[in-house]
Amino acid sequence: MEPTFWHKRWADNQIGFHQAQVNSDLQAHWPKLGLAPGSRVLVPLCGKSLDMAWLAGQGHRVLGVELSRRAVESFFQEHGLVPEVEPQGAFEVWRSGDVELWCGDIFALRAEDLEACVGVYDRAALIALPPAMRERYMALLSTLLPSACKGVLVTLDYDQALLDGPPFSVADDEVRAGFVGWRVERLEAREIIKESPKFEQAGVPSLVERVYRLER
Repeated sequence: MEPTFWHKRWADNQIGFHQAQVNSDLQAHWPKLGLAPGSRVLVPLCGKSLDMAWLAGQGHRVLGVELSRRAVESFFQEHGLVPEVEPQGAFEVWRSGDVELWCGDIFALRAEDLEACVGVYDRAALIALPPAMRERYMALLSTLLPSACKGVLVTLDYDQALLDGPPFSVADDEVRAGFVGWRVERLEAREIIKESPKFEQAGVPSLVERVYRLER
């Protein structure tokens, strides 16, 4: 998907993927990772997610990566924060307290950018990407994130023929094949079609949300 697609979604406020509350899977499973206070956590394709504020509230240093400058700006405005902004390589870095949002293309990240990240949280990144980009994205994380990195991943699985993404359907086999060098443990798999009017109205009979623990 081209950057213009996401810029337009934010410009038109078509951000149904944005959750108005902290994700319950994050709250349930993140503490079990046992990451120490002060640990740096990567949140890819972060948007203006409230989950980042929750992670910071748990004592983590958050590094969010987001293509849309509007999303980055909105996060700080909505939390009443005045960030410092400075260029850093291919990114514009917005920083306030324990939260840094890097505005730019995630595929421009380098290993040195993520060398301190011992945690990763992905609720809306993998499912936002079409197949070829998903493969590239998982390879990026496997290449750049340090050994012993742990994280939580949330995916959706449904009949893509009935409704085009995003969010895209990601099968269990694809997750396991894509995260090379990671231990992938499925924590939950539950049917959520009754909570998803968009999918029901499109005639999708089943929508399965899966939650994974990842560890390099």
